[in-house]
Amino acid sequence: MHKMTSYPLGNADCSLVNLANGKRLLFDYANLRDEKDDKDLRADLVAELMLDFEEKKDKIFDVVALTHADDDHIHGATDFFYLDHAEKYQDNNRVKIKELWVPAAFVTEAGLTGEASILRAEARHRLKKGYGIRVFARPDSLKGWLEENGLSVDARKNLIVDAGQIVPGFSVEEDELEIFAHSPFAIRGEVKFEDRNTNSLVVQLTFVVKKQDTRAIMGSDVEYAEWSKIVGITRKHKNEARLCWDIFKISHHCSYDALAEEKGKDKTEPIGEVAWLFEQGRKKAILVSTSKPIPTNDDDEQPPHRQAANYYNEVASNLDGTFKVTMEHLKQSNPEPLVILIGEDGAKVEKKLASVAAVLGGQSSPRAGAVYDKRLH
Repeated sequence: MHKMTSYPLGNADCSLVNLANGKRLLFDYANLRDEKDDKDLRADLVAELMLDFEEKKDKIFDVVALTHADDDHIHGATDFFYLDHAEKYQDNNRVKIKELWVPAAFVTEAGLTGEASILRAEARHRLKKGYGIRVFARPDSLKGWLEENGLSVDARKNLIVDAGQIVPGFSVEEDELEIFAHSPFAIRGEVKFEDRNTNSLVVQLTFVVKKQDTRAIMGSDVEYAEWSKIVGITRKHKNEARLCWDIFKISHHCSYDALAEEKGKDKTEPIGEVAWLFEQGRKKAILVSTSKPIPTNDDDEQPPHRQAANYYNEVASNLDGTFKVTMEHLKQSNPEPLVILIGEDGAKVEKKLASVAAVLGGQSSPRAGAVYDKRLH
C-alpha cells in the first residue's frame, strides 16, 4: 500500500509520498507555523515529518522535489535538511536528501536571497559535482551557467530531465511507480523572478498495484496559460494518458488563475484546454487544494478563491469524487494531515489519521483508479 500525505500549512505546500517498498518522496517543504501563536492551526511540519522516521535508523528522503523557489514552497527547508555544500547545515539532527529535484530556474535564477539562495547553492553544488540531483529542462540559461562553470549540457545530461520524459530512478517493476515530467519545457530562455510559477515542476505519478493503475498530477503553482501549453503539447504527441488523473494536487492554492484569466462572479470558467484537463479525471477522483479554508466572500484578493473552488467542487461532483482542502480536513477548527491510500483498489482518503495533534475519524473516498494498461505508455 502506498500513501500520499498533504499537510495543513495554510497557503503553502508539502506532500509526502510513502512507497510500499519504503522509499520516500517529498514534494516541497514549507513550515510556516508560528510556534509562539497558540491559535495558529497550521501543522508543525517538522514534528509531522519526523514521525515518519521514528523507527528508522537513517533520516533520509529518497527524493526531495522543490517545485520552485517561492517561500511558500521552501520556508524552513534550510533549518530542516542536511545540505552538502556547507558545514553549517550538516548537524546530525537534519534530514538528508538522496536526490534533489529542481526546475532549471532554481539553478539559474539571479538575485535570490535568503533560503532560496541557500537552496540554489545546494543545487548548484550537486550539479557541479555530478551527483544527487535531477534538473528539469535545459533552457539557454542552464546551458550558459554550465559553460560558465566549465561544464556542458552533454557532461550533465544524465542529471537533466526534459518535459515529455519518464524520470529515471523509479519503475513499475521495482517501485510500483512511474513518474512522467510535464513541465518546465526545454525551450525556456532567460529566467526572471516573475517566471517562477511558469517554470515550476509538474509531474504525473502512476502507481501500479496488481495491475491497478492510479494516477496523480502534482500541479505545483502553474497558471492557466502553462496548463494550456502542457495540454496542447501532450495531445499533439497523442500522449493523453499522461494527463489522466485519479488524484490532482491542484495549482496555486485554489487560485482562479490556474483556470482562466477571469475569476468569474460565482464560478471560474476554465479556458478550453484546462476544462479538457479536468475532464480527464476518472470516477471517484480526489482533488486536493493545499490552501487556507475556502472563503464565503471576496474580501481577500489572495487565494483561495471561492469561484475556483466552486468549479473544482463541480468537477468532483461530476466524477462522484471529492474535493479536499487541507486547512479544512478533518475539521476547520483542528485541521489534520490529509492521507490518501493507494493500492489495488485505487485511491481513497484514509478514515483515521494519526498525527502529532490527535487521532480523529474522517471521511473516505471509495475507489479511484483504473486497470493498468501498458498500451497507455
